[in-house]
Amino acid sequence: MEKKKRFGVLLCADDSEYVKKKYGGYFQVFVGLLGEDGETWDLFRVVNGELPNDEDIDAYDGFVVTGSCSDAHGDDVWILDLVRLLRRLDSMRKKVLGICFGHQILSRALGGKTGRASKGWDIGVTCIHPSPSNKLLSSLCIPSHLLIIECHRDEVWEPPPHAEVLARSDRTGVEMFRYGEHMMGIQGHPEYTKDILVNLIDRLLRHKHIQTSQAEAAKASLKEKEPDREAWKRLCRSFLKGKSLS
Repeated sequence: MEKKKRFGVLLCADDSEYVKKKYGGYFQVFVGLLGEDGETWDLFRVVNGELPNDEDIDAYDGFVVTGSCSDAHGDDVWILDLVRLLRRLDSMRKKVLGICFGHQILSRALGGKTGRASKGWDIGVTCIHPSPSNKLLSSLCIPSHLLIIECHRDEVWEPPPHAEVLARSDRTGVEMFRYGEHMMGIQGHPEYTKDILVNLIDRLLRHKHIQTSQAEAAKASLKEKEPDREAWKRLCRSFLKGKSLS
């Protein structure tokens, strides 16, 4: 009998009340996008110091590193512990998919540089441009103009040495990268639904992290554009579950 695939979600943020009430938490949001019948998915609340034990890592086929309210260039204890874990997963050639903060912290762990985005906040539906030369992207019929929900004010300044930049946008030079065959980062949020972002925009505005004009522009983009959720689902599942990116 074929062994069941097992994945871990490394949750780097506390669940918002809205996401808990509507979706059961961000863990369920990710499993809804990436999970398939017959798989086992486990949750590690990394922001609370929960990490997989060294002896348990072998049991996993891959990990997903989520977004966060924290800075990937910060030195909180849990962030440094996560950096060490990611380096260990790299040495073991484990599949790792990093999303937003996860994309940035993965880059940092592998030798890249991250920090505040030169163009400030990117919030709303953004068009990114995947590389047409990548075989997996072309085999999955990923379009050259791909829409995704974004919500970040940090970015990857420099990808890790020997990493391949898979996509860019007008605002961000490194929207996606891969490192070897086993690690990939995505700056945007393929897991987000529009209502999750609207709730997040309202919270950012309420706490004065963004201006009213930014909130209005972000909400307008949600009305005008539709994220390519199915394309992102194909891409993320294909990478995480064993298909080559070469």
